[in-house]
Amino acid sequence: MMLVLLIVILMAGGLTALLAGKWNKSFPRWIALISSTAGFLILLLFWIHQHQVVQVSSDQNWLVQYQKAWIPSFGITFHLAIDGLSLLLLVLTFFMGILAVLCSWEEIRERTGFYYFNLLWILAGVAGVFMAMDLFLFYFFWEVMLIPMYFLIGIWGSENRVYAAYKFFIFTQASGLLMFLAILGLYFIHGNNTGVYTFSYVELTGTVIPSQVAIWLMMGFMVAFAVKLPVVPFHTWLPDAHGEAPTAGSLILAGLLLKTGAYGMLRFVIPLFPEAAGQVAVPAMVLGVAGIVYGALLAYSQTDLKRLVAFTSVSHMGFVLMGIFAFNELALQGVVMQLVTHAISTGALFILAGMIKERLHTRDMDLMGGLWTQMPRLGTIGMVFAMASLGLPGLGSFIAEFLILLGAFHAHFWITVVAASGLIFSAVYSLRIVQKIFLGPEKGAGQIPDFSRREMVIMAALTVSIVWLGLYPQPVINTAKPAVVRLVQLLQPDSDIKSEQSYVR
Repeated sequence: MMLVLLIVILMAGGLTALLAGKWNKSFPRWIALISSTAGFLILLLFWIHQHQVVQVSSDQNWLVQYQKAWIPSFGITFHLAIDGLSLLLLVLTFFMGILAVLCSWEEIRERTGFYYFNLLWILAGVAGVFMAMDLFLFYFFWEVMLIPMYFLIGIWGSENRVYAAYKFFIFTQASGLLMFLAILGLYFIHGNNTGVYTFSYVELTGTVIPSQVAIWLMMGFMVAFAVKLPVVPFHTWLPDAHGEAPTAGSLILAGLLLKTGAYGMLRFVIPLFPEAAGQVAVPAMVLGVAGIVYGALLAYSQTDLKRLVAFTSVSHMGFVLMGIFAFNELALQGVVMQLVTHAISTGALFILAGMIKERLHTRDMDLMGGLWTQMPRLGTIGMVFAMASLGLPGLGSFIAEFLILLGAFHAHFWITVVAASGLIFSAVYSLRIVQKIFLGPEKGAGQIPDFSRREMVIMAALTVSIVWLGLYPQPVINTAKPAVVRLVQLLQPDSDIKSEQSYVR
């Protein structure tokens, strides 16, 4: 019931915030904060309780699951389950949710009830995506998280918010429909083979599919996940969405929605189509490297701070794509670390961009300069997360990128050599952020206030998290290890990894 409770807390909190906003504009933000904090504490206590089990037991399919018949005539069940990978991403979801509420505290002053309703329902959709073990249910939650984000960008965004919202919706909705067609194809093929028509992930994983058909079905899933990750050339919606979204919208986009694309590849593409995934591994890694280099170059050329950070996400997600299709444990552990550390480091940069815009009323870096003198606390934190973005040792991003490159090196030497150049480019655009914003002569007049107490709490939580992940990543690695090992065994059944149960029965 814990898994159902997590979704109910968010959805009920959203509805309560919507109703409460009609009486008092401040009630919805407190309801949203309580809802997201309650879910985070539930998951944190569960993680602490399960830590020893996760660490020593790798023959267990799921840590906890909940299953009830939903529409049995069509083989649809309400099946939720989590393993170590899902648990990490759920903890991240509620952590980002708390920060999203806090950074919206003073920024959102109109239609607060509807705003926090959308915010909480995005979180509910993301949480459902990370838990759904029925493909129809997965698609349902996939759609739930998209529509509220459309409203978040379209109503509370910047000047070109309507254009950005439409572009985001068209890209994600069109690719999502391709995935739904692939789900239906898998459903009917399994039904024709076995006589049992079901959307159950566990049952569909064992479906025997002709190789030519498997490629097309896999591409239906891959396109949806590649758009969301995003993979070059499906990335063009991202800079516009980030540039126009409110601060919390950018935080959730970078910290959570992009992660659903990588999660989909790990959870669905590889287990459902292992042979087809192997056939596209090299082209996928090449696309990942293209994203690393292209995203970094585009980031360096930006003058708009939020668009710059958006293109760094394209570059960092290139590492994720390359690591997934390297098909070995080191690279996949690096992918999991990158999903967590990117959410924290890039999320922090978007929050800083929002704070700077609130004070200077611009995102143009050419109009900034010398902010370290006037805002030393913001300058110090900005330096920390600029260094995290370039992968400085001692911060979590270094661990993630090091593991991905080490794993990819074993898979394809020359692809890894080109990808490693992305580390140089990331240093260039990160140092440009520091130089253009915090150093140099002061521009503009008047005293600019430094962090408030609320902002200090937000940035302290992010700073502690990124340093902890850089100095002691073992809890994350141990938690994800059983799921990662099973994926590797699925792809390399004759590998020297100790034999364990199949990832699914």
